[in-house]
Amino acid sequence: MKTVLSRDFLALILSVAVVGLGSGATIPLTALALAEAGHGTSIVGLLTAAQALGGLAIVPLTAWISTRFGHRAVIVGAVSAVAAATALMQLSADLWIWAALRVICGAALMLLFTIGEAWVNQLANDATRGRVVAIYATTFTLFQMAGPVLVSQIAAYTAWRFVLCGAIFLVALPMLAAMRSNPQGTGQHEPHGSWRNVLPAMPALVVATGFFALFDTLALSLLPLFAIGHGITSEVAVLFASVVLLGDTTMQFPIGWLADKLGRERVHALAGVVVAALLPLLTLVMDMPWLRWPLLFVLGAAAGSIYTLAIVACGERFEGAALVSASAIVNTSWSAASFAGPIVTGALMEHAGHDAMPWVLFVGALVFLGALRWERIRGVAQSRVQS
Repeated sequence: MKTVLSRDFLALILSVAVVGLGSGATIPLTALALAEAGHGTSIVGLLTAAQALGGLAIVPLTAWISTRFGHRAVIVGAVSAVAAATALMQLSADLWIWAALRVICGAALMLLFTIGEAWVNQLANDATRGRVVAIYATTFTLFQMAGPVLVSQIAAYTAWRFVLCGAIFLVALPMLAAMRSNPQGTGQHEPHGSWRNVLPAMPALVVATGFFALFDTLALSLLPLFAIGHGITSEVAVLFASVVLLGDTTMQFPIGWLADKLGRERVHALAGVVVAALLPLLTLVMDMPWLRWPLLFVLGAAAGSIYTLAIVACGERFEGAALVSASAIVNTSWSAASFAGPIVTGALMEHAGHDAMPWVLFVGALVFLGALRWERIRGVAQSRVQS
């Protein structure tokens, strides 16, 4: 696997690790600071929405920005912007200023993730793409999970904590400078790279990303409440999300290897079937610890692979500016689902009971499998879009 061992890939992965750590720390640090200032969860939600708004606003411009300036320059600019915006939160407590800074962070992170995913797909080849993307996704998740631990260490430094958090992002810059290649789209004015031409070629990938974004946010926010609703103590309930994330993190490389050997489309469908089969069983195993922990682990692994293999499929189907547009659409789907999903699911759980959560995810898994089936019938997965 020469691609995996290349200096460019290693530098990109290390940069992703740094960004994962920084973003994993910034979000809880912002929530902590707002709570200390006496603001409620509604304000935290609004600032989260402001960051999502920044990401959504930049989506139509991502392909043009990438082809105009090149991948490396855009990522360096995005890292610098999110570092500066995070550090500037230290200088003011005005919520309007914070909202503007979060919009900047959202736009910068959208560019960073969009182009980072496109770049790692360009560094990969068809024989190793599943493993390469799995390493990328696993690295980001691992370091993002470490973010809250970092917050616990710097939270007491109230005069410097946002500056310290912003400085973390800057560590990625020397690694990016070490990269030799600077892949970019093949033409700024080519029409095929437009999202209007790309979107019809990736319906299942959009659904896959939206499903996992919903799964991820519900696992972190509502899964413990689901467990408590079934009589599980709060101390044990909080471990449910940890086991799901453990399955997601540890199994992406083996599943990526399996996709490289058996075919991405086949493993993608198998992951959807596993998720759809396990979700209805979740309510039945609450009183069986020997069964619920393995079920949660496998559920996390299968759900995580739905997203990872969607990124792999982007690399299989798109090239150049079209690949950047596809990555932007994937990240837009993530933002929309992670924003709206918990609101809808939380309301359903409040009115229909805690068991509404796994059934919402079950419906999402069925929609994903239906989208895969539709792509197979229409031959969408066999087409390749170039810039």
